[in-house]
Amino acid sequence: MGFQQSFKALSDPIRREILALLRTGSMAAGDIAAHFNVSGATVSHHLSILRDARLVLDDKQGKYIYYELNMSVVDEILEWITALKGESRDEEI
Repeated sequence: MGFQQSFKALSDPIRREILALLRTGSMAAGDIAAHFNVSGATVSHHLSILRDARLVLDDKQGKYIYYELNMSVVDEILEWITALKGESRDEEI
C-alpha cells in the first residue's frame, strides 16, 4: 500500500469526516453528500480520492453506489503508527 497516497487522502477534513461517517457501515453516495454543505460533485471527488487511496471500497447496486471503510488498509496504517510508538497492537488488547 502507498502510505503517501493514504496520508494525502487523510489530509482533508471532509475526507476524514466521510471516513467517520462510514464507521457505522456502508452508505450510499447521496446519503454521504447530505451530511455536507458542498456540491455533490465535490463529495464525489472526495470519495474518488478515498477510493484511489484504497481507504474506502465502492459497490454499485443498481443506480446507487455504496461506500464502506476498507478496514484492511485502516489496519495497515494503524499497525505502522503503532510500530512508530514502539508497541505492538497485541499489547493493547
